[in-house]
Amino acid sequence: MNKLMERLGALGPERLKGMRRGIEKESLRAQPDGQLALTPHPLALGSALTHPHITTDFSESQLELITGVHADAESALQELVQVHQYTYRVLDAMGDERLWVSSMPCGLPTDETIPIGRYGSSNVGRAKSVYRMGLGHRYGRRMQTISGIHYNWSMPGVSSEQYFGLIRNFRRHAFLLLYLFGASPALCSSFVATRSHELQPIGEGSMHMPYGTSLRMGRLGYQSDAQASLKVSYNSLEGYGASLQDALTRPWPAYEAIGIQNPGGDYNQLGSTLLQIENEFYGTIRPKRVIYPGERPLHALRERGVEYVEVRLMDLDPFEPVGINAQTMRFIDVFLLHCLLNDSPDDTPQEIDELAQNQHLTAARGREPGLRLLRGGREVTLIDWGAELVAQCAPIAAEMDAAHGGSLYGDAVRAASAALAAPDSLPSARVLAAMASAHDDSFIRFVRAQSEKTRVELLGLPFPAELQSRFEAMTVDSLNEQKKIEAADTMPFEIYRQQYVSPERLGVGRKRERVAATT
Repeated sequence: MNKLMERLGALGPERLKGMRRGIEKESLRAQPDGQLALTPHPLALGSALTHPHITTDFSESQLELITGVHADAESALQELVQVHQYTYRVLDAMGDERLWVSSMPCGLPTDETIPIGRYGSSNVGRAKSVYRMGLGHRYGRRMQTISGIHYNWSMPGVSSEQYFGLIRNFRRHAFLLLYLFGASPALCSSFVATRSHELQPIGEGSMHMPYGTSLRMGRLGYQSDAQASLKVSYNSLEGYGASLQDALTRPWPAYEAIGIQNPGGDYNQLGSTLLQIENEFYGTIRPKRVIYPGERPLHALRERGVEYVEVRLMDLDPFEPVGINAQTMRFIDVFLLHCLLNDSPDDTPQEIDELAQNQHLTAARGREPGLRLLRGGREVTLIDWGAELVAQCAPIAAEMDAAHGGSLYGDAVRAASAALAAPDSLPSARVLAAMASAHDDSFIRFVRAQSEKTRVELLGLPFPAELQSRFEAMTVDSLNEQKKIEAADTMPFEIYRQQYVSPERLGVGRKRERVAATT
């Protein structure tokens, strides 16, 4: 603890105030009856390829709403609310679609009729669609309709080495965020219609885990047998890059059997390697770097180092209008600072296996009284370990409050401490309680009601004319930008695809470059 306090004191208020965050939030578009909306991405929302704040994720029916980079939680949340307001106004003008406020999907049609995102006729747009087609072939489209919140975070003066230390500690302690903020303990039974699972039936057409926190982050979520074979190490940028390079260039027999193109010439996937591109690698947190147009993410990391981290395990909170609130964001800030400042020994294959087991246990049974996790090969109760971590976060929150003025960061840590001791107050428990009390234990009925409540609430907020005009201008600008990209394309798509997935585009580690320069 003394070492933590020394490192915290060495940061100083200016670096603490230099912390930045942004949000990417996915949501399915749904019909009033709780079924997936199968309409195209609304033209009034602009181009999904080029709009800075409104795009789609896997599916044409899955919106992704994006904020810029912000100096505090409140301003990030305010922008996220405004993007939602415009989106809801467009959906309301079109008819009666609404955003599905749960991470686990609404009622889904047959797998092959879930629409894949479309991004126009340019090579980059086609590549995005072909990549999604590949995901559908590899994992099924249902799994890709799960939605969540990604929290992007940075602080000035943090090296790549320090960011990887943060990532290792985050992975060790991620169970705490799953426990505190997981909000997907139940789902529509259509989601698991063809899969083996350990879920228990509840209500009409619903399944759940009685003590579950985040089915999205459990064995039914973003999982794959192929990726389970990866033991990606986060001990250095070089090692991480080598692990990803291997996955991006190693042929995988099951994917080779799918083929790049079908007999009719339509594309099935971008490539037949274990990963098509970097984004296919699932994880609770990623090292990131803003890329240049056409640049591969791994090349950017290797050339210029880690710029920020992307936290990927946050569920949509169906009780919050935009899926997250400022207090949760402030706790994540403190938690990430805790991960950064504490000693972070290298990971090992044994620990990586242990962390996967802890994640699955917390996702499926996190609120189970006395649940034990593994820490260095020894069992410890989730509650005791979590309380230890939250206690260590308190002085960090105090420093943040001293830098910013006020008590909001301390309030966030105190709320987390109270939630640890009161599991019935957690979002996952509240979801099951609301299902039971007002919706006959039906997941779909509960989320339908929350989605309608959210729609009415956000449509009722003031939305100044200048905001409306600004978003309308962004729509027009994005559509024009897509047309320019399409008009500038001259290369045949197959040549573009081959060049994009070529190993040469992945770059080499900076250490190797220095060696090459001296020989």
